[in-house]
Amino acid sequence: MEERIAQLLEEIKQFTDDAEQFRLKYLSRKGILSGLFEELKRIPAERKKEMGRQLNILKRTAEQHWEMLKNARAGTHSEAEGAPDLTLPPVRHTTGNLHPLTLTRLRIIEIFERLGFSVADGPEIEDDWHNFTALNFPVNHPAREMQDTFFIEKKQDEQGNNRDILLRTHTSNVQIRLLEEKKPPVRVIMPGRVYRNEAISARAHCFFHQVEGLYVDYNVGFADLKQTLYHFAREMFGPDTQIRLRPSFFPFTEPSAEIDISCLICKGKGCSVCKHTGWVEIAGSGMVHPNVLRNCGVDPEVFTGFAFGMGIERVTMLKYRIGDLRLFSENDVRFLRQFHTVIQ
Repeated sequence: MEERIAQLLEEIKQFTDDAEQFRLKYLSRKGILSGLFEELKRIPAERKKEMGRQLNILKRTAEQHWEMLKNARAGTHSEAEGAPDLTLPPVRHTTGNLHPLTLTRLRIIEIFERLGFSVADGPEIEDDWHNFTALNFPVNHPAREMQDTFFIEKKQDEQGNNRDILLRTHTSNVQIRLLEEKKPPVRVIMPGRVYRNEAISARAHCFFHQVEGLYVDYNVGFADLKQTLYHFAREMFGPDTQIRLRPSFFPFTEPSAEIDISCLICKGKGCSVCKHTGWVEIAGSGMVHPNVLRNCGVDPEVFTGFAFGMGIERVTMLKYRIGDLRLFSENDVRFLRQFHTVIQ
């Protein structure tokens, strides 16, 4: 075998043909070196170490020669191709752009930051306390059922308290975490992704994005909520936009109201988009329920506050006249390119 290795070392150094032919002959699975390593298994134990060392030297030499052949071939091609033709038209360079939901989220943040709101974030995987119980959801509330919420783990502690782990259904969980850590005054918005166990359609999805707002301080009233949302609507949708508040119910606010804006398509005259009412719903809102404040260690006899929540997809669909919610998550570049000119 020693003579064979020495012969191959000379043969390899003199090989000047194609690099791929060299690889197939010497380094491939069925090549010469692979056969030699198989023979090494049958060599007596006292000679195996020395033969193994020589075979490794042969293999390294072959690999280095193969790299040299590849580089030489690449250099030959470069010389053959010559210098680039500077008379050819340039390759068009296209820049990326922000997703429409990102554009809307940034605009919402900008509007509320001018009103003194800060921005906060929280976990998307949440426990029952921060997602339901602290927000005054009763034990038998439909939102706690499997058909409405994505549960990761269902469990109870030794005292029988609910300790379920789930994907958050709203960004209100961030409100609870903030009030537990920071006492009023608090003025903050909380954008983020949320999850609902819903069938995917043009109007619904199993995940979407929300932005919620919270303002807790001394003497905060419903008029503050109304004026805040009125200012937002005019800044987001135009100075002619009107709002109306309809009585509603949410476990975490009392009193509660749905927020409608005048239809952007028909300007309040009535069309298919607004179902001929002249109004389109954009958000839910209300005064923070005293039980929610108590659960966070805030005295409702001293502090009051309001909260609101809206879907970023809903606002984007209204602002840009988009008819199908699924377009936001399909990543069709024909759709996404339409928002390139929107970037300021």
